[in-house]
Amino acid sequence: MSTVTTSIVTPDGPVLEADYEMVSCTAENGELGILPGHIPLVAPLKVSSVRLQIQGRTDYVAVSGGFLEVRPDRITILAQTAESAADIDVDRAEQAKKRAEKRLQDKQANLDQIRAEQALNRAINRLDVASHSR
Repeated sequence: MSTVTTSIVTPDGPVLEADYEMVSCTAENGELGILPGHIPLVAPLKVSSVRLQIQGRTDYVAVSGGFLEVRPDRITILAQTAESAADIDVDRAEQAKKRAEKRLQDKQANLDQIRAEQALNRAINRLDVASHSR
């Protein structure tokens, strides 16, 4: 089966570069499934998992939004943060989730609601992706 070279890059450097048969991710407008030879596309991504399929195996990467660029022979994801399932510190993600939930429940006057919701979404996404490495 044909493959497409896929790169996931953050400001800290490359997180992944490998060939995959299919890449699935969640864009602002919905789910995308990308196969080799896909038409060119640029899309903003949600905080979500990127699913990368090769030879019956699926690799998972948690991304904190970003942008997806698709060319027929290459997929590039630029994200502020990205972690493969095996690299996620589950204890740290659970602590971040608890802190975000507490902030949202306490509803302090100076609470940045959007920031707290984004922190909760990132923590939940990281925990979901980490569950695929167990």
